[in-house]
Amino acid sequence: MSTGTEVPVSPLGVAVPTKFLDPSSFMVWSANALLSFDISPEVRRSGNRSNGGPSGGRFSGGPRHRSIYKPPPPPPPGSGSLLEPRRRIGFGDREFSDNCSESRYFMGTEETRKDMDIDSWCLDLSYDQWVPLPVSGQRPSARYKHAAAVVDDKLYIIGGSRNGRYLSDVQAFDFKSLTWSSVRLKMEPQIGNWSPENLLSTSGHTTITWGNKLLLIGGHSKHDSDSMPVRFIDLESLQCGIVETSGKAPAARGGHSASLVGSKLIVFGGEDKKRRLLNDVHILELETMSWELLEATQTTPAPRFDHTAAVHGDRYLVVFGGCSHSIFFCDLHVLDLQTKEWSQPEIPGDMISPRAGHAAVTIGESWYVVGGGDNKSGCSETLMLNMPKLVWSTLTTVKERDPLASEGLSVCSALIAGEIYLVAFGGYNGKYQNEIFFMRPKPRNSSRPKIFQSPAAAAAAASVTAAYALAKSEKLDFFETEEPIKLVVNKKDVSVELDAVREDKKVMELSLTEARQENSRLREKIEEVNNTHAELSKELLSVQGQLASERSRCFKLEAQIAELQKVLESFHSIESEVEVLRKQKSALEQDMEHAAAATRQGSGGLLSWLSGAPRSS
Repeated sequence: MSTGTEVPVSPLGVAVPTKFLDPSSFMVWSANALLSFDISPEVRRSGNRSNGGPSGGRFSGGPRHRSIYKPPPPPPPGSGSLLEPRRRIGFGDREFSDNCSESRYFMGTEETRKDMDIDSWCLDLSYDQWVPLPVSGQRPSARYKHAAAVVDDKLYIIGGSRNGRYLSDVQAFDFKSLTWSSVRLKMEPQIGNWSPENLLSTSGHTTITWGNKLLLIGGHSKHDSDSMPVRFIDLESLQCGIVETSGKAPAARGGHSASLVGSKLIVFGGEDKKRRLLNDVHILELETMSWELLEATQTTPAPRFDHTAAVHGDRYLVVFGGCSHSIFFCDLHVLDLQTKEWSQPEIPGDMISPRAGHAAVTIGESWYVVGGGDNKSGCSETLMLNMPKLVWSTLTTVKERDPLASEGLSVCSALIAGEIYLVAFGGYNGKYQNEIFFMRPKPRNSSRPKIFQSPAAAAAAASVTAAYALAKSEKLDFFETEEPIKLVVNKKDVSVELDAVREDKKVMELSLTEARQENSRLREKIEEVNNTHAELSKELLSVQGQLASERSRCFKLEAQIAELQKVLESFHSIESEVEVLRKQKSALEQDMEHAAAATRQGSGGLLSWLSGAPRSS
């Protein structure tokens, strides 16, 4: 592989964007590059969309309804150097020791043998157990709510969110060389002023492989449009762009599911850019790139996002989990794509805890569900749904703070050494993750696809079955009257069956006891919620009373202000009257002065005449 153009690295190990790089080349992460680590991961689900998603977490990067984990304190000064001798490195409930000879973890990077053979390593794995994959060189930035896909021998990671920011990079992990590289893309000429960074800066999106392209469906970004965008990445030409679609496109959203059935892409649920929850179903015909709305009947699932969905038998869309802004779901719904009817079958097997932000992938007739969480903690168990039988089982469980007990992680399937493996990456569990984990699923026998009937179809089928059983019974009775059949009862077989029944009874009694205990816990929680509700109601009444008194005061103040305004308005007329009076006073004073002057002149002439004084000329 070409090493491409060397890209400068910042002191925290983050690649610095450069322009005009050869789009056909990759940036290979340097093995001795400085380490990047989280300094202040945010608490998710803060309620704003500054993140990289409607915060996406349950974070400040997405809509936010929950905060599964509290962010850990930043590392102490001087603890981030790979050159310092350290015996143990701790994070939350996890500790990594540096005394391992083959793989050592240092704050997100690993030292590993370069001569490791991935095929032999995978074949040595135990079944149904998660194992971290030793990686050479530096890893990409840790993230969650990204999109992931495996094509040929590479795992592609697109976008995501970290520390409240949308990520726009495309990273590729080579399963052969065990190294990460950054994929440099160029825009399709018709796009105009768009750049790959603006186009791919998104989180909460989904991706599928279609031909030689990766199609990116929806997601939240700073450039949200009214309708759901469909972007593409051509893995051959390394071009990216926007796919032009026809028909009525669904509203822009993130946290939805997108499932491929032949050439049709089934989109369900999600959360739009106004934080409204959705439960509609849209179909994108990939041959013509045209949208249509599927009008389904029966009991539609509650609106939700951050759920998962899969297709069974090319006919049934299976939806599991997810959440609203306050409720986490563990229900399972099935949509018959032929009859367009929803149903909610009863699922036997292990009890499943509610979760959202989990990841899922289908291998054969088994649906694997990994991670997720609720308002309290992450989900540590890896589940498997037997889709023909609709039975849940727990494959394995990790520690509470394990990277796999995260939300917003991704899981894909990869064919290595002739076997299919599960590949998990990223997520957030109080710390952003960038490790790769492998699981070798145990081979399971396949069975015929199960048909999930609507209530009417199920009733009709039951009637036919009952009629057939009655006819068969009558036919058997007829032959018994002709020639009685001697039945030989084996006491040993009966004893074995009785023992099996007793064991089943014990299991059922244990399950019943657990169910009763769970009901008791739920009653206590309900009582606690009711008490809290009562207290909040009292506080609400008190606040409403205070608000009413404040409103009364406001009304009185408004009345006083209105009176004062009237008084102020009357001041203008008073000032005008005062001015008129001043003018009248001035005129009167002038008249009085003139009169006094005239009087003085008149009295002076009379005295002169009386005294006989000569009049001055």
